[in-house]
Amino acid sequence: MNAIDPRELRNACGQFGTGVTIITTHCDGRDHGMTANAFMSVSLDPPLVAISVAKNAKMLSNIHKTNRFAVSVLAEGTEDLAWHFAGKPKLDLCDIFERRNDLPVIADAAAYFVTDLADAIVAGDHTIFLGHVREMSLDHSKRPLLFFRGRFGSLADPHPAPPLLDHAGYEFIW
Repeated sequence: MNAIDPRELRNACGQFGTGVTIITTHCDGRDHGMTANAFMSVSLDPPLVAISVAKNAKMLSNIHKTNRFAVSVLAEGTEDLAWHFAGKPKLDLCDIFERRNDLPVIADAAAYFVTDLADAIVAGDHTIFLGHVREMSLDHSKRPLLFFRGRFGSLADPHPAPPLLDHAGYEFIW
């Protein structure tokens, strides 16, 4: 079996376009944040979301200490925030946070989720945190900031989803 080259794995994963989030918590009297695209919904009942944090990220110990985190889905045009929390500080940023349930969230986010830690699963060089959503909000007027092949982008022409049938139990098998 051939070894997987980490750089090629990263490049292949970069083919999957994602949204961009800021993960935040409040620990030791300070707000902490990091940019991440490893975010997903897990369950509607109970309401659970997941994030993935590298074992060498400062955020890892902060979430373990607080047992809480928030996820802000960045809106189109907020690349400066994404870079700031990815370790390339923009010193002129101000008033970027709002407080929700005692946690910082990005003020102009397309959506946010405030969670209590439900579980932490060590997975290789990352920890997957499951958060039980306690509060959330979304702004239908905002379009998401996207990430693809190592670059930020936006939706060219979003199309509405087709209507769903109530209680439809479809399973597609290929």
